[in-house]
Amino acid sequence: MKTFRSLTVYSYTISLSGAQKQMIHFSLRLNRAVCSFIWGTAILLFLLSFPACYPTLTKEASLPEDTLRNVEIFYPRFDDDMGFKALAPAIERNLAYLEKLPPETTFDYGKNRFSCERVIETQKAFLRLLSQETETTRINRKIRKLFTIYRATGRVGNKKILFTGYYEPAFEARLNKDSTFKYPIYRMPDDLIKINLSPFGKKYQDDTIVGRLEDGTIVPYYTRLRIETERILAGRHLEIAWLKDPVDVAFLQIQGSGRLDLPDGRTMRVGYSASNGRPYRSIGKYMLEKAYLKRSEISMQTIRKFLSEHTDLVDEILNFNPSYVFFRKLAGSPLGNIGVPLTPGRSIALDAKLFPKGALAFISCEKPIVDSDYKITGWKPFSRFVLNQDTGGAIKGAGRADLFWGSGRYAEIAAGHLKHEGELYLLIKKE
Repeated sequence: MKTFRSLTVYSYTISLSGAQKQMIHFSLRLNRAVCSFIWGTAILLFLLSFPACYPTLTKEASLPEDTLRNVEIFYPRFDDDMGFKALAPAIERNLAYLEKLPPETTFDYGKNRFSCERVIETQKAFLRLLSQETETTRINRKIRKLFTIYRATGRVGNKKILFTGYYEPAFEARLNKDSTFKYPIYRMPDDLIKINLSPFGKKYQDDTIVGRLEDGTIVPYYTRLRIETERILAGRHLEIAWLKDPVDVAFLQIQGSGRLDLPDGRTMRVGYSASNGRPYRSIGKYMLEKAYLKRSEISMQTIRKFLSEHTDLVDEILNFNPSYVFFRKLAGSPLGNIGVPLTPGRSIALDAKLFPKGALAFISCEKPIVDSDYKITGWKPFSRFVLNQDTGGAIKGAGRADLFWGSGRYAEIAAGHLKHEGELYLLIKKE
């Protein structure tokens, strides 16, 4: 057996100086740090590979597959500030809409397409869960087990959703015109034509145009300017009621529904029937561009205040928005675009071209804290389950949502001031 100094074939011994030992210890520590860095980087890359960690949008979502991403990890905490039990009536009303649809109806949840039956099963399964469980931790565990969760991708460069609010306002009204109440709200005119373009090709799927027939040709319907300023619809007996302020008419149209208080004590409810098909343009944005208001102070209340103090600018500002809404009388609560009565705090409006109608959803955002005089003293986080039951002219893209607050002073304050970021998730039952 050959030996080399103290080294043998089976074992060896090395004598090292103190400086050499320190170098080896340093090298070992360095190697551990390098390994930790490599493992940490690998784990981070692994996590980022999950759909829950989707990248921000680089362009506006134009298709459903760009709108939602499947969540595999990093689930939200499913808390409901209104109480889980209070959700059941809203889901039951929503099921009434879904169960009337043709069985072959399908809905797009991001890149996945589900049958109407699957959506119905989802909401019935959720109702069963609410009837069986009351403890939040157990409800969260069951949700993760039973349902696939999709998260909305948000706005371009921002994964958050911009939430705004709407409500059911109340206005004084008359059934006949007089010297004070002289601004009409109209029912849908007979010459307004809405054409579904889907039969003309796949690229027109779910697209519609609104217009009127003139000399055998479809042309765009009249703008707000022509309807309000030129009174081009006058004399056609389209008036449902008369309000005393053109700003009241405009805000009723923005909210989409409202209560009209008549002098004999009766109340008439009106809701959205149709629009003139013109694009919606925000008067708030216009007022910012004109420096009529500052961004930090703009709200529904400040817009109304400015218009009441600058009556000479009312026509200019209101007619910046060419869109015009026609109404119909309602027998009960305000209706969403799927014909279901809206539930205060539970109904949301999303872009109908991107999100599935009637979907069960979960949101997290902030709501105002008000004092006894209904002045906002702060904002606090909240989360709750909601249903996609409406849409709106200003609600476009994967990063916008509008929450229906109901009626009353708090609803008016919340709807007028809410412009906060949050998150939006949709649920579908697993196979």
